Amino acid sequence: MQMLPFQSLRAKFAVVVALSVLVITCIFGSVIGASAISRHKEQTGHQLAEYAASMIDRLDRDMHSRAKELSVLSAMEALRNPQNVAEARSLLNHLNAQFPSYSWIGLTDAQGTVVASTGRLLEGLSIAHRPVFVEGRDKTFVGDVHEAVMLAKLLPNPSGEAMKFVDISMPVLDKTGNFIGVLATHLSWQWAAEIGRTMFEPLKKSLPGVEFLVISKDGIVLLGPKQLIGKPSEAGIDNKSNTRWTVSEWQDGNTYVVGAAESTGIDGYPGLGWTVVTRQPAKVAFAEANGLRVEILLWGSLLSITFAVLGWFVAGVITRPLNQIAEAATSLSEGADVDIPLVKGSLEVEKLSIVIRHLVEKLTQKKGQLALIRGVAYRDTVTGLPNRAALDNYVKSLQREPGQQPAFGVLCLDLDGFKPVNDCFGHTVGDALLHSVGLRLSATVRDGDIAVRHGGDEFVLLLRLKAGESLGHVQSAAQRIIKTIAEPVPLAGAVIRVGCSIGGAVWTEGDFADVLAKADEALYRAKRAGKSQAQFYPAGGLADTLISKTSPESV
Repeated sequence: MQMLPFQSLRAKFAVVVALSVLVITCIFGSVIGASAISRHKEQTGHQLAEYAASMIDRLDRDMHSRAKELSVLSAMEALRNPQNVAEARSLLNHLNAQFPSYSWIGLTDAQGTVVASTGRLLEGLSIAHRPVFVEGRDKTFVGDVHEAVMLAKLLPNPSGEAMKFVDISMPVLDKTGNFIGVLATHLSWQWAAEIGRTMFEPLKKSLPGVEFLVISKDGIVLLGPKQLIGKPSEAGIDNKSNTRWTVSEWQDGNTYVVGAAESTGIDGYPGLGWTVVTRQPAKVAFAEANGLRVEILLWGSLLSITFAVLGWFVAGVITRPLNQIAEAATSLSEGADVDIPLVKGSLEVEKLSIVIRHLVEKLTQKKGQLALIRGVAYRDTVTGLPNRAALDNYVKSLQREPGQQPAFGVLCLDLDGFKPVNDCFGHTVGDALLHSVGLRLSATVRDGDIAVRHGGDEFVLLLRLKAGESLGHVQSAAQRIIKTIAEPVPLAGAVIRVGCSIGGAVWTEGDFADVLAKADEALYRAKRAGKSQAQFYPAGGLADTLISKTSPESV
């Protein structure tokens, strides 16, 4: 049968090498990729948290500076003299021109009516009930982000988006310390957006896709991507945890690395309680690590192919001597007169060639022995079993084998009740019964054993003992043979039953004729003891003890 190319040892070796390299590469790629992603995750998270902290610190400092600017302004003489409204208005307009982020600056009287303001907006109107006046009468007040509907209608708004402001106000006192009004401002929320752009625009080269969000203390997004403004935050960072970053999936279905920092105030300014969140898409943040993993897998695939080719050539070197032995064995099986080559090289291959050479020599000897036993001149014509002459030649061939002589169990078998069959049914039926007994004995013995018709209704069996087998194995075989022979035989329209008695001995050394005589002596003891049983030499003693304690084995 022709072997397919992929079934050869060479091909299998190459495939195993390639798969081993590929599997190892995949494992290393996965481990290294996971490790790289973990490191990138932590590095990016801390970096984003630091940027968020820088942003919130900048907002706090900027708001603190604006409050201090207004504090200085509130102490100026032009604002402390209620009669000099024109000078106060001029001062406010000048401040607004210098700091455009102030959308509106106004001065009220003690009752909350605006007396001077930038661009005269809201002059004469009362803001007495507004937080900017109520909170600013006693102390410096910084309010949260809010919309001012009335003021938004009066201010230019080129973007068309809803205008938002942060209030800063403080009391204005006269020279004697009496309360005379409130200096109030609306700081445009675009100031915070401008700070964000200033800080994060340069980062987009090193952190592509980075975005920032400013979140109020009640969790609403004040500044950030348009689709998130005014909505509850999805940052999902535990404020009680020391870890100021996380990786989470947002409602848009994307996963982000998120860093956050809260407002803590500065120099007595408590801050507004805002939280700045910075985020970067995880697929962007981990792109380098994922690319590294893909690169490792690609190199691993290339290496697996390279090692497969290398394994193919190496396997060729290894299998070449094996192929030489196989080719010689094939030629030998086809009848060619060749010898198995003695291959030098590796110890294992050389040992294999020696063992096969010896095996072929043994098989050649066995073939001659079997040819001798199975020859017509050495076969009994009635039973088809080897005859007495074949047994003698077989024993001689065993004694000529080099090395230690193998051990055999020798059984002498005599049929019980055979003569009445001959007397009642004739010799033809008797011969047919002997032929049936021969077939049963042939089926009972195993390879390496022989069953011989020794004459008349007597048979001799040589059972080759394997390593570790003892006299007990021979006795077990004898018991099975007795049961087999005792089975009924349908002949001449009748069911014929015969039995057998067996005598046995073990042949390990010495002359076979002596051992056969001992087995024959045991057979007569079995006959005298009642037939249909087996006796072994020597009678009683250690041998019988071994027999009784040895479990049956197959023959």
